[in-house]
Amino acid sequence: MENYKVAISMEQQFGEVIDIILQHKGRASRAVNNELLFTAWHVGGYVSAKLKNEEWGSKVVTQLSEYISSQRPDIKGYSRRSIYNMVMFYDEYSSETFSATIEKYLNSEFVQPKTAQIETSQPTQEMTVIVQPASAQIAHSTFGRMPKILELTTLTNHIEILCRCKSNEERMFYILYANKEHLVKRELQRCISNQTYTALLSSKNNMSKGLLSAYPNAPIMFKDTLFVDFLNLPKKHNESKLRKGLVEHMKQFILELGKDFIFMDQEYRLNIGASTFKADLLFFHRGLQALVAVELKKTKFHPRDLGQLEFYLEALDRDVKRSNENPSIGIILCPEVDKVVVEYAMSRSMSPTMIAEYKRILIPQERMQQQLNEFCNLFLDKD
Repeated sequence: MENYKVAISMEQQFGEVIDIILQHKGRASRAVNNELLFTAWHVGGYVSAKLKNEEWGSKVVTQLSEYISSQRPDIKGYSRRSIYNMVMFYDEYSSETFSATIEKYLNSEFVQPKTAQIETSQPTQEMTVIVQPASAQIAHSTFGRMPKILELTTLTNHIEILCRCKSNEERMFYILYANKEHLVKRELQRCISNQTYTALLSSKNNMSKGLLSAYPNAPIMFKDTLFVDFLNLPKKHNESKLRKGLVEHMKQFILELGKDFIFMDQEYRLNIGASTFKADLLFFHRGLQALVAVELKKTKFHPRDLGQLEFYLEALDRDVKRSNENPSIGIILCPEVDKVVVEYAMSRSMSPTMIAEYKRILIPQERMQQQLNEFCNLFLDKD
């Protein structure tokens, strides 16, 4: 018994060492990313000024790219297109309208970087030489300071956001979402293509009172529309084909649901009395610390579907859920819903349930702002 306690203690200590390593590794990655962003900001600002003053034209930008390549072949990433991307990065994010959007939904901290406090203070001679060379002082004074919110994701992701999102609200959303879900470029591309902005910020009449009560942040954590275009489903298909397709493409489906979902099993057996029932898909949500049962339907939502799901949730809470976990959540995933029927069905349900639609192909994008405040507030509360 004593040896067991020693082993547990040693394991905890080893875990603490791993935490230290990961913490500093994360800081190093952020430092490298920030330097790449600062470089793009200052290069973009410099070239932008030359173009706006008509000192340079597109031919000069090409010559600049060729000059960098010939003089410093060790410096990569400065093709003509990359330089123009940096100009776009600077022009769009240095605009007053972008700063106003950030201040409206977040706060001034995300506009004014913490490093600005160091830069605006009177530096010592040593700091001037080592920390802040003269060129950096000129860059800050000429091009302004980069908004702190830009540090939340990578330059590659920023270029993707700038090229594909039109409104400042949408751009801000994807910066925050890419940070929250730790998205790489390919994952971000899909999130933009399937209108995650719309799916997360749309009306939430598809959620029960029980879900909203137990999980107040559910409206900005669960989508009401999921895109399964990666399955290439025919218009007529059965629930079995849908389930098997989702299991085979679980990585893409997890990205649709959100990265906090962990897949546990398909057709999860629930033994109740002398009968056996099967939940189509069972997940665990790390952030909410709760089991999530997903029931698949091949037809339009019907209120009777809700009764079956609530029955499964009762069984999960009684027989599967652990004491340290929160109440189980249920999602009905169907190809079509009548919003009025859903609202009626949800109005008296005290179980944590919701109805979501799946679409075989992508649909045109809509823009919404009312719930954007809620998403931003959640992001602020996290810090």
